[in-house]
Amino acid sequence: MADPRRRRLRYAYGPYAGGPDPLAPPFDIRSAMDQIGRDVMEGSSPRQALQELLRRGLDGRRGLDDLTRQVWERRRTLQRDNRLDGTLQEVRELLQRALDAERQSLGNENSDDARFREMQLDALPNDTGGAVRELNEYDWRSAEARQAYEDIRDLLGREMLDQRFQGMKQAMENATPEDVERIHEMMSDLNDLLEHHAAGQDTTDEFREFMQKHGDFFPENPQNTDELADLLAQRAAAAQRMLNSMSAEQRAELMELAQQAFGDPRLAQQMARLDSMLQAMRPGEDWEGSGRFRGENPMGMGKATRALEELGQLDSLAEQLSQSYPGARLDDIDLDALTEMLGEQAGVDARTLSQLERELQRQGLFERAADGSLLLSPKALRRLGQSILRDVAEQLSGRSGQRDTHRAGAAGDATGATRPWAFGDTEAWSVPRTLLNAQLRRAAGDPRALDVSDVEIVETEQRTRAAVALLVDTSWSMVAEGRWVPMKRTALALHQLISTRFRGDALQLVTFGRHAQSVELGELVGLEGAYAQGTNLHHALLLAGQHLRKNSDATPVVLVVTDGEPTAHLEPDGEAYFDYPPSPYTLRATIGELDKLASLKAAFTFFVLGDDPRLAVFMDDVAKRVGGRVVNPTLDGLGAEVVADYLKRRS
Repeated sequence: MADPRRRRLRYAYGPYAGGPDPLAPPFDIRSAMDQIGRDVMEGSSPRQALQELLRRGLDGRRGLDDLTRQVWERRRTLQRDNRLDGTLQEVRELLQRALDAERQSLGNENSDDARFREMQLDALPNDTGGAVRELNEYDWRSAEARQAYEDIRDLLGREMLDQRFQGMKQAMENATPEDVERIHEMMSDLNDLLEHHAAGQDTTDEFREFMQKHGDFFPENPQNTDELADLLAQRAAAAQRMLNSMSAEQRAELMELAQQAFGDPRLAQQMARLDSMLQAMRPGEDWEGSGRFRGENPMGMGKATRALEELGQLDSLAEQLSQSYPGARLDDIDLDALTEMLGEQAGVDARTLSQLERELQRQGLFERAADGSLLLSPKALRRLGQSILRDVAEQLSGRSGQRDTHRAGAAGDATGATRPWAFGDTEAWSVPRTLLNAQLRRAAGDPRALDVSDVEIVETEQRTRAAVALLVDTSWSMVAEGRWVPMKRTALALHQLISTRFRGDALQLVTFGRHAQSVELGELVGLEGAYAQGTNLHHALLLAGQHLRKNSDATPVVLVVTDGEPTAHLEPDGEAYFDYPPSPYTLRATIGELDKLASLKAAFTFFVLGDDPRLAVFMDDVAKRVGGRVVNPTLDGLGAEVVADYLKRRS
């Protein structure tokens, strides 16, 4: 028989609710870094690139621009489809119904009193507010007319309460005199509480007593007087903006009608007292704003006030999404309000962007320079280089999706032989020889599964070391012809390859425009294009020579990426001399430096961009002179050609 305790066990399965999902995959920022890196290489600062990424969005998620556009579209729709005079229109309809019913009733009477009453009705003011006021003391003959007039008073009271207190319009339907009296009592106590608080008195106990007595009017459940004032001020400011949005005639008419709420002017008086106090207590609320509503859907006072409150929230969200104020962060965005206004997906998209921003900061992909600006960190450059090198590898392999293979170390190249392991050896194990030794030992009677004496390692010979100088043209033509980013991607790919696979090699990056300079990878990635005439290959070769001589024990390799003939050279005084077409002096100085590097047995490859026939002839002649070769790659294939050439030179 089954244990009855087992039958009582119940299991419930659902989403993890104890904080961040411990089984969630780590946040993938590779795509984000690719986009940031591309923008930085095109000349944006890292901060601008990050902001642009957040504006555009990532991997199908909407960015800040799309969310802002949706906010403004909702704002336009709200104003385009609605108008604010719904209460006035409803009051006019009820008044007309009351007058029609009364005139019909009087028309059935044949008396002087009936004729006198008809004259009274004919003499009513043209404006609705004045007519309702004049009829306050009128003795209605028609029951239907009397009910319609009472409905006007009831409607005005409920609409005024609906402006300030959530759900009051429905709660006060068919209100009794006792209900109305309770409202007056609540309003009086509320004004007294706020007045005492504004005077600096401690209202803790008074607030608690107020909430015990009138808490059902405040489903938001404020916890203290300040929270209560904040809640009321936000709605009161929206009500004032609603009045500001009306015409002067509509505003005057509505203020006149407010005196007739529930047939008692005390509610309007208490509301005026409340508004005056809230404006003094919360001057930072928008009491002066307005909104233009031009649609066909009439809204009552309460609904119109909520529409103005919604406009205020949308304006606040638009400011948060713009991130244009000092110290702006995505954590500033009110995700609850965004979800309420634009739907669940908008909240998810904004939360994803916020997570992305935090993750980029957490993983240390940016660092702050001395001047306070953001820079890509070495870690970010490595990630970017990995991505670009992966693309280059796919081009070289001729097929996408090739598995990334990590070959460790600079120990050397395998000879094919093995030898027993000795203390201090770092070479890779020869797994087949190690397992074979273990099996032979066990066959001889030794029960141990594996012993250190079984281990054999792969013998290696010293790997050839290379000194590589990558000279990249940074003249204005590289920017103008769209060659700027491919040049940077090429440098990143080569740097990543050497720093991870051939750590013994020495790479020097040299840029050359009017002058040349040796640069670090981060400087090259963030380098902005500048209009400066001159292609000073001579100066670049001088710097390359210094690098090769500094690493004289390594195989010298010189890789040149350019799209123009040498048009500048360095004078003995350090000034650059420029002339176009190229001066004979410039050509002579450039070729002389090439000859010096050739004497060091440097291997040259010239990557010629574009289809300039003069440049092609010059580079062909130079390559023949120094025993190098010329490659004319496409922009998309530049990185693959440079990496392939480097690998070929090494081997």
